[in-house]
Amino acid sequence: MLKFVLHDAIGYVRNNVREFSLNALRLLPQLPQLSPYDVNLALRENEFVYNFPLDGIIRSYETNQLGSNSPCEDSRTEASLLHRNGFICGVFDGHGGAACGQVVSKRLLRYISAGTLPRQVLREQMKQGCTSQSFLKCHNDNVDFVSEIRPIYENSFQQYIKRLSAEPQRDVATELEQAFQQLDEDLALEALATNDVRTMSVALSGAVACLVHLEGLQLHVASTGDCGAVLGVLDPQTNQWQVKKLNSEHNADNMQEVERILQEHPREERETIIRNGRLLSQLAPLRAFGDYRYKWPVETMQQQVVPMFGEHVMPPNYYTPPYLTARPDVQQHELGVNDKFLVIASDGLWDFLTPSEVVSLVGEHINSKKILEPMRLPSGDVKLKEISAQLAERKAGLTRKPIDQNAATHLIRHALGATEYGIEHSKISYYLSLPQDVVRLYRDDITITVIYFNSEHIAKLRNETSTASSSSSSSSSSSSQPQPAA
Repeated sequence: MLKFVLHDAIGYVRNNVREFSLNALRLLPQLPQLSPYDVNLALRENEFVYNFPLDGIIRSYETNQLGSNSPCEDSRTEASLLHRNGFICGVFDGHGGAACGQVVSKRLLRYISAGTLPRQVLREQMKQGCTSQSFLKCHNDNVDFVSEIRPIYENSFQQYIKRLSAEPQRDVATELEQAFQQLDEDLALEALATNDVRTMSVALSGAVACLVHLEGLQLHVASTGDCGAVLGVLDPQTNQWQVKKLNSEHNADNMQEVERILQEHPREERETIIRNGRLLSQLAPLRAFGDYRYKWPVETMQQQVVPMFGEHVMPPNYYTPPYLTARPDVQQHELGVNDKFLVIASDGLWDFLTPSEVVSLVGEHINSKKILEPMRLPSGDVKLKEISAQLAERKAGLTRKPIDQNAATHLIRHALGATEYGIEHSKISYYLSLPQDVVRLYRDDITITVIYFNSEHIAKLRNETSTASSSSSSSSSSSSQPQPAA
């Protein structure tokens, strides 16, 4: 009964952003009212912060995760690239269970760190007996695969880098695309070769991904599915925050994506491929890792999958697979001094907040955190008037002092508690108190990573690049001048 009362009490969707009214929340059955202390404990349980050396492109990043499913089906991984200066991170949103998202979150970064490495360096590492973990250093990952599965995954990785070493180097976007697709193919090969329920569960569950690769000033975002990435840009003239989306979601709202899928199948299937906004009436994302029940040939499904899991594993109207791909769209962006931060998040955040709202909230959070920094007096002769002005500014800023120092937590708090009157504690308490059997109806798992860029270092790199380019141009121009006759 509670489930239906809740369903009637709250929730309507407008422009893909879920909005809830306080009046509707008051119609909910009485749930335990959490104290502010309990709410803070719940919201901050999975916080993580990593600070980089001062002479790098990235100052720091902050992440957090709030589960809805049990276990949580979202995953996240962040790592520094070894053998070169670079950073890679991703947010992964699983569905049909947590298995695929958990596996892909670890393995994809390993594939990409090897694929984007210069081939000569890769070959040298292979001679030294490298493993899948030889090319990156993870910052917040203390768990590895179980011993029975680890050799299977390692063998697939070794076969992958063996093929890479024999191929010419490709641009980063192509390497990202190849790594996504190769890992997805390996999930299927491992499941069919072992016929083990664990590898089969990884292949049949699914995950969408949004991955960031950064080397020098070159930022690449590879996305498959419906996670999102937005860049926060500070306009130097207006001092206002601007939004730059760095990916497009692959779902039924993306008409270009819908048309792509329809074109890949006979016209007779146009009425059955996407129904009610879902692939074959079942799957919301239109690209994903795993989900091989939408990819394998009919014969493979009938001979190897149905005997293990039953007839219900076959989707309706399954005639001309594959209907799904893990191939990502890749966007490239060269960082500028006005690019201040990047937010990547699973769709649990975007259900509540728009990209503009997210950028504004993080921008405000950056400004408000300055109040927490030690006061620095101006250099040179300091006048009492200047100190008084600084003190007055800090005192006024105390009203904007953030509840959370972690920007990802700040976003989650606003996603769950924002009203036209500000943050409503009782609203957050309701969301955190909903029973496990109904909470998924009203909020999804939320996973967020906020990356802060070092503007000073970006300016330095851009200046060096510009100087090198000018020198090269001048040298080329001089060599092309007519030489005097001997």
